[in-house]
Amino acid sequence: MNITWLGIAAGILTSFAVLPQLIKTWHTKHAEDISIWQLIMLAAGTFLWLIYGIVINDLPLKLANGFSSFCYLLLICMKVVYDKRAASL
Repeated sequence: MNITWLGIAAGILTSFAVLPQLIKTWHTKHAEDISIWQLIMLAAGTFLWLIYGIVINDLPLKLANGFSSFCYLLLICMKVVYDKRAASL
C-alpha cells in the first residue's frame, strides 16, 4: 500500500468531519452552543498544517488542511454573524 493513500484517507476523514456541524449551523442559523475558541484553535492548527504541507510539498496535507481551514473559517463567520443576530433579537 502506498503511504500517500493512507495520508489521503486520513485527510478525507478528518476534513469531512467538520461538514455535519457546518451544514447544521447553516440550516439552523444557530451557533450559540459552539465554542468560538475551539473553532479559532482548529482553524489555526489546520492552517499551520497547510503551511507545513506546502513547505514539504505533501499533497494530502495541502488538500486536507486547505479544505479544513476553509470550513473552519466559514464556521467562525457563521458563529459571529448568527451570535450577533441572536443578541439583537
